[in-house]
Amino acid sequence: MDPIFSALQIDINRTRALLPPALAGLADTAWNLAWSWLPDGAATFREIDPEVWESSGHNARALLEAVSAERLQELAADPAFRERAGRLESAFRAYLAQPPAAGAEPLISRYGGRPTAYFSAEFGLHESLPVYSGGLGILAGDHLKSASDVGVPLVGVGLRYRQGYFQQGLDPSGWQTEAYSDIDFGRLSTGLVLAEDGTPLTIKLPIGNRMLTLQMWGVMVGRVPLILLDSNRDDNDPIDRWISAHLYGGDRDTRIAQEMALGIGGVRALRALGYDPAVFHMNEGHAAFLALELLREGLDRGESWDGAMAATRRQTVFTTHTPVKAGHDAFSTDQVNAFMTDYYREFREGGAELSHEKLLALGRKYAEDPYEEFGMTHLAMHASRSINGVSRLHGEVCREMWQWLWPDKTKDETPIGHVTNGIHAQSWIAPPLRALLDRYLGKGWERRQDDPRAWDSVDDIPDAELWAVHCGLKEEMVQHVRASTRALRESLGESPEYIEAAAELLSPDALTFGFARRVATYKRLSLLLHDPERALNLLDLPGRPVQFVIAGKAHPHDSEAKRVLQHLFQVRKDPRVMKRATFVVNYNIAVARPLVQGVDVWLNVPRRPLEASGTSGMKAALNGIPNCSILDGWWAEGYNGKNGWALGKEQEYTDANQQDDEDADSLYRTIEEQIVPLYFDRDADGVPHKWVALMKETLKSAGPVFNTERMVSEYVRKVYAPEM
Repeated sequence: MDPIFSALQIDINRTRALLPPALAGLADTAWNLAWSWLPDGAATFREIDPEVWESSGHNARALLEAVSAERLQELAADPAFRERAGRLESAFRAYLAQPPAAGAEPLISRYGGRPTAYFSAEFGLHESLPVYSGGLGILAGDHLKSASDVGVPLVGVGLRYRQGYFQQGLDPSGWQTEAYSDIDFGRLSTGLVLAEDGTPLTIKLPIGNRMLTLQMWGVMVGRVPLILLDSNRDDNDPIDRWISAHLYGGDRDTRIAQEMALGIGGVRALRALGYDPAVFHMNEGHAAFLALELLREGLDRGESWDGAMAATRRQTVFTTHTPVKAGHDAFSTDQVNAFMTDYYREFREGGAELSHEKLLALGRKYAEDPYEEFGMTHLAMHASRSINGVSRLHGEVCREMWQWLWPDKTKDETPIGHVTNGIHAQSWIAPPLRALLDRYLGKGWERRQDDPRAWDSVDDIPDAELWAVHCGLKEEMVQHVRASTRALRESLGESPEYIEAAAELLSPDALTFGFARRVATYKRLSLLLHDPERALNLLDLPGRPVQFVIAGKAHPHDSEAKRVLQHLFQVRKDPRVMKRATFVVNYNIAVARPLVQGVDVWLNVPRRPLEASGTSGMKAALNGIPNCSILDGWWAEGYNGKNGWALGKEQEYTDANQQDDEDADSLYRTIEEQIVPLYFDRDADGVPHKWVALMKETLKSAGPVFNTERMVSEYVRKVYAPEM
C-alpha cells in the first residue's frame, strides 16, 4: 500500500469507530477527496446533516465526527439512505480499483510504476482544505485529480499552511482588508504521518545556521497521495514555526525559507517515506530548490559536477505559468548566502567542499555577476530537461522571454514547448448538467472526455432541457450572491434599507456577466469601467436587463490592484448599479463554483499577451457558458468563431493607453451589438434557441480539449515519458 494511504489508516479507523456498522464505509470515503467529484458524493454527505455540512465548510470528515449519534442511528435505520451510502461506497471502491487508462501507459511502461513527484506551492483541491490562493493552486489540484482518474503514478508535494491564504474583507471605503486565522487541521481530511514509535515522522534541513525540522501530513486524492510539509513544531526556532504559516504572505526572507522547505524538504520527505520518483515536476519556480537537492544527492553518490548535473536534468521538468515579472521569484546574493550558509557545506565534489559560486551561477543569466539576483525560474530552467508554458501563445511568449538561455538558437528553436492547461471536468461541471450529459452522452462519458466524438451527442439534447438546467443553476447562483452581498453590507454597517435591498439584487431573467479571478493589474478589472457612463448605461437597457457579478482578491502587497477594487466599490450606490451589479467578497472555490456554473457569459479582459492560460474561462465553458474574452491565453486557441466572442486584436501594443481604449471599445460594442440582441431573441416559450446553439457549441468545442484528463495524458506523452 502507498505510504501515505497506509499512514492515514489509523485516522480512518478512528472515524469508523464513531459510525454505526451499516455506515462505517463512509469513513473510508470521507478521508479521500475523491468523494468531492464522484457522482452524488457531496449530496450524500450533505443529506446526513445540512446544517453541519454548511458550518463545516463542506468537510466530509468533520461532518461524520460532529453529527449526533442519534442522527447517525436514524440514518443507519433508513433503508433508502443505507442504499445511497452503499452506492457511494461501491462507486468509491470501484474507482480506486479501475485499471489505468491508455494515457498512463507510456509512463508506466518507461519507469515500471515509479511515480512522478509533482511539487507545487499550493494545491486547490476543495474548499474544505484551504491551502491554495487561486488559479495556480486549483490547476495543481485538478492535475492530481486527473492523474488519479487516468491512473498516472504520481505523488504531490506541497506545504501545509497553518493559516492558509487570507480572508478578504472590505472597509467602508472599499479598501481590501486581510485577516488570518489558524486552520483546524484536526478536523480536515489530513493526517499526521507517524514513525514506527508513534511520533511524527520528520526530516531536517539547514536554513541559515539553524536546523529546521519538518513534519508531514498526508492527504488522499483518489489514487494519488499528497504530502504537505509543516514547520509548526515546538523544537523549531519560534520564527521558523511561521515558515509554513501563510501562503504568499510574509517578507522575502519568509519566501526563500518556504521555497527551501518545499524544494529541499520535499525531496527529503519523499526519501523518508520510501518513494523513488522517476520524474520531478516543478509547477512554477517556487519548487526549484529541489534541483539543488537532487544535485547534492548526485555529488554524494560520488558523481562529478557534470555527472550530477546531467542526472538532475534527466529527472527534472519545469512548467512556468506566467510571463509577468512579479511571478518569477528572485533573491539577492546576500540573502541566498545567508539562508544557505550551512546547506552549502553539504555540497562536496571529490571530498572537497564545492564553491558556492557554482550553485549561484545556476540562478543567474550572467554566471559571474555577483550583483545579479538569484532567479528561481533561471534555476529551474538550467536544471530541467523539459520546459513548457501553459498555452500555445504562452509557449511563444516564453521562447521570446527566455531565448537568451540558448544563445546559439533562434527564438523558434528555443526548446520551450507548451501543454495547454485544462480543468477537472468532474469537479467543475454542475451536478444537474452532469446528469443531463449522462443521459445524452451515455454513462461513463467522463472516461472518454478527451475524445471529440464523446461530445457529439450534445446536439441531441433538446434546447428546452439544456436551457431549463441552465436557468436552475442561474437561480442558485443568484441566491448565493444575494446572501454574500447581504453579509458584506451587514459587516460594513450599511443602512437597514441598503442591507434589505440585497434580497432584490440581480434578476434570474437578466443577461448576467461573470468576472472572477485574481485582481492582478494585468487582468484589467478596471477595463469594465474604462468609460464609466457607457459601462453603467449597459445596466439600464430598456427591456433588456444586463447585470454583472464580480469577484477576486488582490495580493496583500499589491496596492494598485486594491485601488482598482476600491474604485469599483465606490459606484455601488449609483441607481443603475444598485440591483444590477455586485462584488462577491472572499473569492475561493466555494464562491467560484456557482459563478462558473450559473452566469450567462464569462468575461476576460487581460492585457495581451500576459494571460498565460486563464482556467476560470474553461470552467465556465464546460458548463456551457460562452466566453467573451481578449484573444489571450487559452482563448487564443479555444475560440472558433461560433463558441463565444473575441475582443480586441491579435497584436501586441507599445502604447498601453491605446490598447486599453481599443479593447474597452471592443468590449462595449460586442455587448451592445452582438451579445444582448442574441440573448433576448426568444421563442414563444421563452427559449433562446440561437443562444442555446451557442452553449452547445461551447460544450462541444471546449469539452474534449480543455480538460485535465487530456492535459495529464499530454504531460505523460510529451514531458514525463516522451519518445526517445
